[in-house]
Amino acid sequence: MKSALPLQEEKKLFVTYRVEAGCLGPDGLSHIAKFCKFAQSEMEAVDSEYITWNIVHREDKTLPEMEYNVFGKVINDSQADKYLSMFGKNLNEFENNLSDLITNLIYQFMND
Repeated sequence: MKSALPLQEEKKLFVTYRVEAGCLGPDGLSHIAKFCKFAQSEMEAVDSEYITWNIVHREDKTLPEMEYNVFGKVINDSQADKYLSMFGKNLNEFENNLSDLITNLIYQFMND
């Protein structure tokens, strides 16, 4: 049986998306903090019934671009896909849409 939406915060999928400064051009390092704050505010309404967003600067290249957590624990891609399937989504489509959204936000940020 599916739960009624919106979910309690601890039951939501916590998605960390790490943005590299280079995505913002040669001066990206000087803009990345402001961009992440902008992107965070724009993303908060996206799928907010079951997702909590964390848009941050990807300073450590050893960390993955995207990371998923539920109940404060990191989950793998297979588990994230299973979680998203409860909402009629799949991980591949979710990640492609997220990449497109971030690209559009970068374009919007750079042209405002």
